[in-house]
Amino acid sequence: MNLRWNTLLPYAALILLPGAVAAAEGTTQVSQGQYLATAGDCVACHTAAGGKPFTGGLKMSTPLGAIYSTNITPDKETGIGNYSYDDFAKAVRQGVAKDGHHLYPAMPYTAFAKINDADMHALYDFFMHQVTAVRQPNRDSDIPWPLSMRWPLAVWNWVFHDDQVYTPDDKQSAQWNRGAYLVQGLEHCGTCHTPRGIAFQEKALDQSDSAYLTGGTLEGWHAPDLTANAKEGLGSWSEGDIAQFLKTGRTDRSAAFGSMTDVVEHSTQYLTDDDLKAMAVYLRSLKASDEKAAAPKADNATVLALTQGDMRKPGAQEYMDNCAACHRIDGAGYAKTFPALAHNPALLSDDPSSLVSIVLRGGKMAVTKDAVTGLTMPDFAWRLNDQQVADVVSFIRSSWGNQASAVSADQVKALRKGLSTVERKEPNKANEPNTDRPNSGQ
Repeated sequence: MNLRWNTLLPYAALILLPGAVAAAEGTTQVSQGQYLATAGDCVACHTAAGGKPFTGGLKMSTPLGAIYSTNITPDKETGIGNYSYDDFAKAVRQGVAKDGHHLYPAMPYTAFAKINDADMHALYDFFMHQVTAVRQPNRDSDIPWPLSMRWPLAVWNWVFHDDQVYTPDDKQSAQWNRGAYLVQGLEHCGTCHTPRGIAFQEKALDQSDSAYLTGGTLEGWHAPDLTANAKEGLGSWSEGDIAQFLKTGRTDRSAAFGSMTDVVEHSTQYLTDDDLKAMAVYLRSLKASDEKAAAPKADNATVLALTQGDMRKPGAQEYMDNCAACHRIDGAGYAKTFPALAHNPALLSDDPSSLVSIVLRGGKMAVTKDAVTGLTMPDFAWRLNDQQVADVVSFIRSSWGNQASAVSADQVKALRKGLSTVERKEPNKANEPNTDRPNSGQ
C-alpha cells in the first residue's frame, strides 16, 4: 500500500538479503525490531540499486528536484551511529535530524509518528545492534537554492504534521486497532493511497477524514481507492482477499502493480497472518468514498463482438493483437496468473494513469517465498503509438460492463514523457506497430 516519490525505481535489496543484518544477538527485542523495520519497509527507500542495505543514495523525484535517501546504518561518520534514542525518535516521528535540519516529507514521518514507544525502542535497537555499519557519505539534493533551504519545512510541519502516537480506539476491537496501527503507521499506506494537497501534504492521516485512503497519484501511477467504494475500491473484496493480496501480491482476479509489488516483496509478505488479518479488518471497515458508486454488471456485448470478428470499436483490434492471449476475450484473465480486466476496480478510477503506465512500461508480479518467479507483462511503448494506447485503454475501461471515462492520446503522451530513455521507445512515424523490437541499446 505504500508508494513513495521514487515510485518506479527498482529496489535492489530485500530486508533479509545476505549481509543486510549482522549476526543476531538472540534477544526478543532485536527480533521484534527487525520485524518492525520490515513492516516499515525501511530498506526500500534507504537502499539504492546495487548498494548495500540501508546506506541510502536512492534517488527520489520531487516537484522541485531530486533528493536522495540517507545512510541509516550505525556508522558514526556518515550514518546514525551517534544518534541517541531521543535523536532517533525525533527523526522518525518529527522529521528532524540530530543536527537540527528538517527532513523532506518523502520520509513518511507523518505516518511513523504513530509508532508507540515500545516499538520505537525496538527499532532503535535493531538499527544500532543488528544492521551492519557502512561508511557511505550522504548526497546533497539536486534542488536549486533558494528552494533547497530547509527552514520552510518547519512551517510545513506546523501546518500539516500531527506527531501524536497512535491512540487505540476503545470502541473498536483489539484486532481493528492493531490493523489501524499498522496501516496508519508502520505500513504508511496513506503515503500513496491518500490524495495530496497543493503543498504535497496528505489530505488525511486516518479514517476520521473521509479523504483517507481514497486513492492518490504519484509519478504516473494511481494508487487505488482502499475504501469500500463498490466500483473502484475494495467494496467487492473480502477480508481474506485483502490478506491474501498482501501476502502474495495477487488474488484470483487481481495482482499488485507498480511499486506495490515492491511493498509485497520487501514488507507485507513477511508479516504474520494475524497482522495481515488485522490490516484487512481495518481496511474493510472504512466507509466508501462514494456510497452511490455501483459495481460493474456483466455485459456480454464485447465478447460477442470479438468472437464474431467485429473490430469496429476503437481499441478492439489492439486488444486482440496484444492483450487477449493473456487476459482473454472475456477480460476475466486467469486466477493468480493474469489479472482480470473486467470489473477490476484498480482500472476503473477517474484517473487512468496506472493502466496507461503499465501498458507503456510493462510490469512484473511480486516475487515471494511461495512464488519465486514473477510473471512479467511486456511493455508496449515501443509497439503502440499514443492514439493506439489511448484506444486500447479506453476499450478496456468500457468493455464487459466496465464503465470508466475514455482516455485521450494527450494523456498518454504526457505519461510517455515520464519514461526513462530506455523505456521511451517510440513507435514508427507511420503510426503502425513496429515489427522489429529495438534492442536495449537503442
